[in-house]
Amino acid sequence: MKLSDFILTDAVIPELKATDRNGVIREMVSSLGTSIGLDEKDIAAISKSVIARENQGSTGFGKGVSVPHVKHPSIKKIVATIGRSSAGLDFAALDRAPVYIVVLLLSPPDNPDQHLASMENIFRHLQRDNFRRFLRQASSKDEIIELIKEADELPEG
Repeated sequence: MKLSDFILTDAVIPELKATDRNGVIREMVSSLGTSIGLDEKDIAAISKSVIARENQGSTGFGKGVSVPHVKHPSIKKIVATIGRSSAGLDFAALDRAPVYIVVLLLSPPDNPDQHLASMENIFRHLQRDNFRRFLRQASSKDEIIELIKEADELPEG
């Protein structure tokens, strides 16, 4: 599975407008929801679910990255997007450092194996220092899309 199999490039946000965790989640769910044709009611419900999941435990795993995720009945196939904040955000990350890269993953509730495989794929790439650094430096949607393509060409492992 490649990142480009589930990251929707139309929904990528090269500079997040929101400055707080819940605002970022709403902004990213809205971008992703709009690109897959969800209505405002579904977008609001999914945002609420992602925020509730985040309240249970931060998905900010350190190194300037957070991966909020949720399984929701409005989602028919796994989709994700990337948002970037040059200023940094407080996501209550494990290392207490600001988050600059947010990868939002939405999955249907009936496919836990694919959800897990997608999470593993995202984490594998985000563990790479170069991938994180270049994502953080990317200033346009095109640069982020190019990084996703390059990451997909790397050997697994």
